[in-house]
Amino acid sequence: MNILIIGNGGREHALAWKIRQSSLCNKLYIAPGNAGTGQVGENVSIAVDDFEGLGKFCLDKKLDLVVVGPEVPLVKGIRDYFESHENLKSIALVGPGQQGAQLEGSKDFSKQFMIRHGVPTAKARTFLSHESAEAVKYLETCTPPLVLKADGLAAGKGVIITSSVMEAQQAIKEMLEEKKFGEASSKVLVEEFLDGIELSVFVLTDGNDYVILPEAKDYKRIGDGDTGPNTGGMGAVSPVAFADAAFMKKVEEKVIKPTVLGLKKESIPFKGFIFIGLMNVKGEPQVIEYNTRMGDPETEAVMTRIESDLVELLSACAHGKLKGKQITISPNYAVTVVMASGGYPDNFEKGKIISGIGESDEALVFHAGTLKRENEILTHGGRVLAVTGRGKNLVDATARAYARARQITWEGVYYRKDIGQDLARVESELRN
Repeated sequence: MNILIIGNGGREHALAWKIRQSSLCNKLYIAPGNAGTGQVGENVSIAVDDFEGLGKFCLDKKLDLVVVGPEVPLVKGIRDYFESHENLKSIALVGPGQQGAQLEGSKDFSKQFMIRHGVPTAKARTFLSHESAEAVKYLETCTPPLVLKADGLAAGKGVIITSSVMEAQQAIKEMLEEKKFGEASSKVLVEEFLDGIELSVFVLTDGNDYVILPEAKDYKRIGDGDTGPNTGGMGAVSPVAFADAAFMKKVEEKVIKPTVLGLKKESIPFKGFIFIGLMNVKGEPQVIEYNTRMGDPETEAVMTRIESDLVELLSACAHGKLKGKQITISPNYAVTVVMASGGYPDNFEKGKIISGIGESDEALVFHAGTLKRENEILTHGGRVLAVTGRGKNLVDATARAYARARQITWEGVYYRKDIGQDLARVESELRN
């Protein structure tokens, strides 16, 4: 097969790394890609939302399969574009249409969807931009901590958790009145705070059947000990200690099945990934959000644990033939440490020369925000690299990830030093 991956981050490098291993993969292209994806496939200078350019490229190169990495082209309707053109609609594509992508594109839509189909989730109330005064008044009736969510896409940063009503009132004014997250916060959800441990569950579905991929836990906040502002994600661990067979069975019965069935009942076609962000609250799953693509940096951990041929599964999904498909998952651990530019998630500089990035057996290095210039690799984003260590246990995998991260440097490099420590404590408690 000739395959195109759309995107340019760590997720897309991890997908390219795994897809390249398949005997079914002939030519692999990544649009636009980064310095890392260029090592396993051919980068193509086409923007993720340039549907006309992407469509023309698919026809020129006689592509058989398109895998959409990020959320933006999905929410903007790349599948709808392909299906509306006679010469493109026969190309197999992994990713939902605009209707299905609303599960991620609108927090309000996804919340109402969960309620309609009995998916366990936190209570919430939605306010529009002209309802700022009403929202401020409503917050006076709430008990902190409080969760405020921008309705639309905000690059993983549209969630604010506050410890006081006054902080929440100030934050919601900034979101609704000052458009802190642009149009994404023209509608804001005030949500009940769930006290538990977070978990990311990934499902590949063709709208009828599904396979469950390895679960992961990611680390959203910039600072050690989960301090500071939210980011796109500073690390990930898979598997997750508390997500044992009994808990995952609850997730499948109470969350995955009602979600897939709900899409079918509402006649929403869906061929792609559903990323379920949930909380383990006293042993029960509660859904925080849906995403309609793989997570980043979770993908950089998850892909290393899939032993099955990924292209076979992706092709089956795109053609509506997932029924009966099985997935083989390694019992080994994967720990991903994100190396970021100094100043991220706020202001940061690009163009710093990265050293020590050469080949090593210590761990895998997935590129996120990188650019190749002549013989140098430069920083080109907030999250620059995702270093993934693998081992038979959490301690070994973590040690390998950090050992490799210490070998790589650039001016202002920053990464958290505590990825996986909370899960190590959970594992210790479970053993005792």
